[in-house]
Amino acid sequence: MSKIPFSELATAAYCPRKLYYQRQDDIEIPDLVAERRALAFEYESLLAADPSDLSDCPIAVSPEQFRSNLEHASELDAWPELASPSDRERLTEGKDCRGIVHKVLDLETPVPSMVFTGTPPEHGVWEAQTVRTVAAAKALSWEHERMVERAFVEYPAYGIVREIRLGTRRKAAYRRAVRTTQAIDGPPPRLKNQSKCEACEYRAECGVKTRSLRSLLGRLGG
Repeated sequence: MSKIPFSELATAAYCPRKLYYQRQDDIEIPDLVAERRALAFEYESLLAADPSDLSDCPIAVSPEQFRSNLEHASELDAWPELASPSDRERLTEGKDCRGIVHKVLDLETPVPSMVFTGTPPEHGVWEAQTVRTVAAAKALSWEHERMVERAFVEYPAYGIVREIRLGTRRKAAYRRAVRTTQAIDGPPPRLKNQSKCEACEYRAECGVKTRSLRSLLGRLGG
């Protein structure tokens, strides 16, 4: 059986049905995603930049908030490696999965740091991003034959970096995603969480009726 891409595991954790449709498409990385991801490799220059210069960067908060968040991140023990990683954009293969680890930090063990360009939750990490990060850690662990028990998640458009411990619950979410991905051979059932459906680019193919659509039909029917 071929090894599962990190991206597929993350999508399966978010919505298995979305993964089914996504597999039939050629996915292109939007320019804004590439621009925001590049910020994760420019932290030192961004910290030194004049706030007026930050306004021209693809950040998602005010320059003042961005600078404050990044200064907070710079207090992490891994900051030197986060700002100037020993290895970057490394294709890594594990027992079950493969993909790009955005930064491989040379700490007590090789530690992954994964970069996400969307909005962070108020606390912690979104489940799909957790699954992708655990996949990266497991792949590094497999390659180096060493346990990897922590990782970092970066939201560069916000200047936010979070350390996570790879405990039982996060590893269980990863294993569920692996099983889900391996089992997909047709359209999985639709989700009941319609908040995910409203933002999904495949909702037309999926046939799901979002709240906004039902509301519109109700107005037309009245």
